[in-house]
Amino acid sequence: MKHLLKLGGLTPQEILHFLDVADEYKRLHRAGQDPKDLQGRAVALVFAKHSTRTRASLEVGIYQMGGLGTYLSAHDLQTARGEPIQDTARVLGRYYDAIVCRTYKQTDLDALAQYSGVPVISGMTDYAHPLQVLTDLMTVREYKGRLAGLQAGFIGDGYNMANSLIAGCLAVGMRLTVACPRGYRPAADVLRLAQGYGAAFRLVTDPDEAARDADVLFTDVWVSMGMEREAERRRRDFTGYTVDAARLALAKPDCMVQHPLPAHRGEEIAPDVLEQHAAEIFDEAENRLHIGKAVLAVLLAGK
Repeated sequence: MKHLLKLGGLTPQEILHFLDVADEYKRLHRAGQDPKDLQGRAVALVFAKHSTRTRASLEVGIYQMGGLGTYLSAHDLQTARGEPIQDTARVLGRYYDAIVCRTYKQTDLDALAQYSGVPVISGMTDYAHPLQVLTDLMTVREYKGRLAGLQAGFIGDGYNMANSLIAGCLAVGMRLTVACPRGYRPAADVLRLAQGYGAAFRLVTDPDEAARDADVLFTDVWVSMGMEREAERRRRDFTGYTVDAARLALAKPDCMVQHPLPAHRGEEIAPDVLEQHAAEIFDEAENRLHIGKAVLAVLLAGK
């Protein structure tokens, strides 16, 4: 594997290997023994969207691994003045050993991978968020001891998180029910992929169906970055899709809740549900650090 652009197409073994490596980095970090597996390596962190967890966890993780992480705001790069992405890719590839990019278009990420000559990692696009879903899977496995056979539900927008959850959860043997309002379905190619898993995947409009008998419930914001002009309409369309106590009561008694953050309390998740499941959600946030290190180690250090 040279890049991590999305989860679709990865084998179960490749996904689970990322989780195993992340578990080991977490164990070593807690023991005060961070391996310097990126000694002498430099990673470009190119961001066209706001970030707290992705940027911070990668900067800290690269430092802990002995490497150099350089934050590059896309607004400061020459691409903001019209330089073609393929030219920027060729230049960055001559300076850096890897590129992490958070941008809007998946095609821009693909172009970086095509032209840079170095590993490219998605820090999120409008289409996919593979680092986050790897983190979610790591966290669920920590709490549940397994992934295969678990029932998962996602309630919300069929956007980048839903796309990546479908690919990731189904690949590792989980069953998944996704509940989205009409008009907010996941990407067509992702739904075609899901068809290959038969009854393990369901797409519904009733959020209660996604919650029923779930071992883990996932949710995400209703208004993603770049959609601010649609905020009022989206809040209307997603009314009734809140993960609240009544909906959670439909799940299994030990159901986990996962949220990639930032959370909009009172919209996609009720304040009391978030606080009751804060340990799981903030363990999830911490695990972004370890997953980021694992992905870099697999792609750059041959782990």
